[in-house]
Amino acid sequence: MATLLLTCLVFLIVGWTGPPYFVTALSIGGIVYIAASNGGTISQDLKTGFLVGSTPRAQQIAILFGSLASALTLGYVLLFLNDAYTVYVPVPANTELRAPANEIGKTSKLQGLQAASDPKTYRVWQRMDPDGGAAQRYLVDASGVPVYLVDPGINGTHRVRPDGSAVQKFDAPKATLMSYIIKGILSHKLPWALVLLGAMIAIVLEMSGIPSLAFAVGVYLPLASSSPIFVGGMVRWLVDRYLKVKFRHKNLSETELTAEGDKSPGVLLASGYIAGGAITGIVIAAKEMVNPLAAIGHRIEEWQTAHNPFLSGAYADLLALIPFFVICLLLYLVGRDLLLVTRPRAQ
Repeated sequence: MATLLLTCLVFLIVGWTGPPYFVTALSIGGIVYIAASNGGTISQDLKTGFLVGSTPRAQQIAILFGSLASALTLGYVLLFLNDAYTVYVPVPANTELRAPANEIGKTSKLQGLQAASDPKTYRVWQRMDPDGGAAQRYLVDASGVPVYLVDPGINGTHRVRPDGSAVQKFDAPKATLMSYIIKGILSHKLPWALVLLGAMIAIVLEMSGIPSLAFAVGVYLPLASSSPIFVGGMVRWLVDRYLKVKFRHKNLSETELTAEGDKSPGVLLASGYIAGGAITGIVIAAKEMVNPLAAIGHRIEEWQTAHNPFLSGAYADLLALIPFFVICLLLYLVGRDLLLVTRPRAQ
């Protein structure tokens, strides 16, 4: 975020404040974010490779191929998921909105499950909110009258299609924060008092020995995302307490105890949780684009609506806590070498 903030300040100084420069600033920030992300990923890969006895050179070659593959495919995956869960909301016929002729863009059709309901071709109007809020995209007819509001699958707000079927949306809080920074600075509407207050809080936290970055991430992430991270941290803390007792006769330093914790089989299991969750999320999201799988999913939702008392209401999340508790318990037991222990081979 600091890179994006500084980039926008430079743009502001040189007078690059128009909407086209929003994309330029975002591109610069994105390049830096990806470079930092790859650096963190490589360090984690090398640590995991050390734990399983791999060769760093072979890992570097694999990372190069993985980076190339992700660069070539990830954009298409995001567009695929966004189209699959986009909702086209009909605009009332008596609307007073009109698209300016100079803001009407390329032609487009309805995508995803709603494509069969309207095969017509429309023009795209990207409506920029003059107050710095979220932009809106419309499909307009030949006279510039909006026909559909295009609610994206990523960071969208409409969770029900016009036919009544439910739609899952994907939250991207970092993207939202980036858009606020870019539009806030370049449109001279960023609340600098809050920015400076946050900087002062970060300084106080660092002086107190508390990581300000972890605190800031926990503040802007939704509670649904930060709560599992907190629970995972508690599991790690319990395992580390066990390791202190286990190795207290060796008089290890804090650094050596941390290294022992990093070599725990629970770290490998947690890595598998991350990879499995990412793959499962893509598979679940992609099923909407495959009609037979989408039909099966809708039938399951209908059955749950009729027979599952935990699907909605005050206790809707109670059923999901059961498998969550199981995987947390499994992680703790594996971290303490009570389950899935690798036995040394007999010589």
